[in-house]
Amino acid sequence: MKRQLKGIVISDKQDKTRIVKIERQMLHPLYKKYMKRYTKLVIHDEKNNSKRGDSVLIEETRPLSRTKNWRLIEIIK
Repeated sequence: MKRQLKGIVISDKQDKTRIVKIERQMLHPLYKKYMKRYTKLVIHDEKNNSKRGDSVLIEETRPLSRTKNWRLIEIIK
C-alpha cells in the first residue's frame, strides 16, 4: 500500500504541478508541548483540476521529475 497524505494546495501557477502544504504535530522533547510543523511537497495534477486553497488527498508514486514523487488522488474540498 502506498502512503497517502492530506494537505492544502498553496500554489497552482505551474502546468500540471501543484505545491501542497502538509501539516503535522510533533511533541517537543523537553517542554512536552505540541508544535506544528509543515512540509511542502510538489505533486502531479494531470488535469489541472485543483486550485489554490483546495484540500487534497495525495499518494506517493514513482519519481515523475526531479522533485515530483507524489500525485493527486482526489480533491476533498
